[in-house]
Amino acid sequence: MTNVAGASGADGAAAPEPSGERKVSETLHFARRNPKLLIGSSIVLALLLIGLIGPFFVGDDPNAYVGPKSQPPNGEYWLGTTSFGQDIWAQFVHGLRSTFLIGVFGGGVAFVIGTAVGFVAGYKGGIVDEILNMITNVVLVLPAMVVLIVAVAYLDARGVYVQGLFIGLTSWPWAARAVRSQTLSLATRDFVDLARLSGRRTWRIITTEVAPNMSSYLVMTFILLFGSAILIAAGLDFIGLGPTNGVSLGLMLESAVAWSALQLQIWWWFIPPGLGITTLVGSLYILNVGLDEVFNPKLREL
Repeated sequence: MTNVAGASGADGAAAPEPSGERKVSETLHFARRNPKLLIGSSIVLALLLIGLIGPFFVGDDPNAYVGPKSQPPNGEYWLGTTSFGQDIWAQFVHGLRSTFLIGVFGGGVAFVIGTAVGFVAGYKGGIVDEILNMITNVVLVLPAMVVLIVAVAYLDARGVYVQGLFIGLTSWPWAARAVRSQTLSLATRDFVDLARLSGRRTWRIITTEVAPNMSSYLVMTFILLFGSAILIAAGLDFIGLGPTNGVSLGLMLESAVAWSALQLQIWWWFIPPGLGITTLVGSLYILNVGLDEVFNPKLREL
């Protein structure tokens, strides 16, 4: 993400700007031919469908004791059972849904805060930029994981949304810095000066002139925050600071380790959640690389 793809004059002032319709058509043309984008998006969508639809077919309680203990995968229990007789497939699909939820909510909170701070700091400049930059730097140097552990540990009842809120409140600084630097490069462009001279309010210029020219960059920023929120949540779950009720992929890993699944050779207990987290985050990264190649003309493979 080295350029503001689509921004007026982003790749040379002498090059003629394509029309909006032609630009969309060109983007779709390269998107359909980018294997990284197709593979990454297909895997993410497949996992999303499993997380959305799966829980309707496995019952409401993924922690119920429904089968024989330590049953390897078979036709009845697709991913086997835990040493307590819990269906691992049921836990996996419910956990996948929680993982997407924490990614969207935690990443969304970080995205809203980070982009708001970045836009205002980059566009206003001066003392406003200095104050917001100082706040960003203070939050940036805080040990986010330690803050999260302390904050979450003192809560009597923890849920996905509380966990996501804390993740979002500590994950926004790098997004703010990235958006600020791109906004600084756009704030001096002619079309922004023209909007400023016409007397339009700051928030309107940011939302109608600056943000649309960074739309591709913002999409990629959200995807990275989404993946980051999933990894942080999995880390908190693994050390026992996840939701106090429900199930998640991180909590599945924590239970497997706590009940010695590795020593007991119950591999089907810890491999599905570990593979699920790795596949989802890896696919998001591949998807982001593909989007970068599609949006940035310099990276397109002709």
